[in-house]
Amino acid sequence: MTEPVSASRQAVRRHALHPARDQPPVFVDSNVLLYAIDEADPKKQQAAQHWRSELWRSRRGRISFQVLGEFYVNAVRKQPAAREEARSEVRDLLAWKPVVADAALLERGWKIQDRYRLSYWDALIVAAAKAASCRYLLTEDLQAGQELDGVEVVNPFLRDPDSVL
Repeated sequence: MTEPVSASRQAVRRHALHPARDQPPVFVDSNVLLYAIDEADPKKQQAAQHWRSELWRSRRGRISFQVLGEFYVNAVRKQPAAREEARSEVRDLLAWKPVVADAALLERGWKIQDRYRLSYWDALIVAAAKAASCRYLLTEDLQAGQELDGVEVVNPFLRDPDSVL
């Protein structure tokens, strides 16, 4: 993590609390957040940073505690010295109203897993996106354009934010 990943605390308070009216939020998978800090692939890093920036601006970003955990663990694994920076980013992302895993989310996740033959973890991501009333799921881990329980998979490296936001 060579540059600060976190949005300023003021920007978090100012932008994240109320999404634009009549526009559904966008659920973001941890891989997008990780690419935003990973310099190994500059093209993907730039695209992920652009998505993240536009989601902050539009106030439409949503995540789950599963995504926050995956982001933190992988960010620290890649750059152990950046632990505090990763924690700061997680704190900022709390403004994106993380979905909590509860009994209803698990049940929905299992139904999605069985219906679409997804991994358990991917099914929980889709279930969380649905629970957060998201129309789109931003990830490269699932088939782009696929509709899963009313949530469209968007590959952030094949589409730009203007196509969704």
